[in-house]
Amino acid sequence: MTSLERRRRREIGVEPRLARMDAGPSPLTSWTLDPVQLVAIAVVGFLYARRARTLAARGAPVESWKRWSFAIGLGLVAFATASPVHALGEEQFFWAHMVQHVLVGDLAPLAIVAGLTGPLLRPLLSFPVVGGLRALAHPLVALPVWALNLYVWHVPLFYEAAVRHDAVHALEHVLFFACGALMWAPVVEVLPGPAWFGTGAKALYMVAVRVVEAVLGNVLLWSGAVFYGVYEQPIERWGISALADQRIAGAVMMIEGSVVTLLALAWLVLRWAKESELRQELIERGLDPASVSRAVRYGRSEELAGPR
Repeated sequence: MTSLERRRRREIGVEPRLARMDAGPSPLTSWTLDPVQLVAIAVVGFLYARRARTLAARGAPVESWKRWSFAIGLGLVAFATASPVHALGEEQFFWAHMVQHVLVGDLAPLAIVAGLTGPLLRPLLSFPVVGGLRALAHPLVALPVWALNLYVWHVPLFYEAAVRHDAVHALEHVLFFACGALMWAPVVEVLPGPAWFGTGAKALYMVAVRVVEAVLGNVLLWSGAVFYGVYEQPIERWGISALADQRIAGAVMMIEGSVVTLLALAWLVLRWAKESELRQELIERGLDPASVSRAVRYGRSEELAGPR
């Protein structure tokens, strides 16, 4: 390695990081037990459980699958930020950082949003500021906000700043999670959405989400240039070059997105079939079509139908 290359690596922070990796424990056994993160996750779980108990005492219990979904979401956040995936992503591999982002920005938000209900959120929504933020969950707002956040953080300047600086990295994760939750909110529809955003519109929305993600994934997968100098190393780790690492990261993004999209579309198709059958049955009983559509959409058809 020439002196110029060595100086450049010192400037971008590669050599100090490699020195830490060589001197310290293997990232495969490194758990980042940050008290602030763990306490925050525990507090959120406690508040959720307390509110669920309150609702159960009032005769409106939260469904068990929703409670499990919320717990899984918190577990995914904890795993992404505390497990060896975190150390591998920060110090060695872009693909590990991508796994972390998939967990924090897509799977965990989906699980947590799916675990919420209107009654669970009522105390939070009573705050004027929080209530005002509901507009961000509109599908025509949530999708561009999510897409902008995704692309901005993959600009090399911002991405490498997140790898090098803990505060920027924390901000990146918060925004990935928040924007991921906003992106999923119109699909799960914990709170009522626009009348036009029915099951068919949700399916088109999911396709649009994955097209946006697939564009970035393809760029990472097929590019012949390394975008992030922070992952360029004087030797290959595990026999993986920086370019191969980048391509694996692109593949991780595309595979995860494809699997989740297929599952979401399958769920939406089954839901559409069920809703269509139920809607037709209620309309044939002489009920108002507009009221039927709204009741079926939000799972309140039994209240509308009454006793048979």
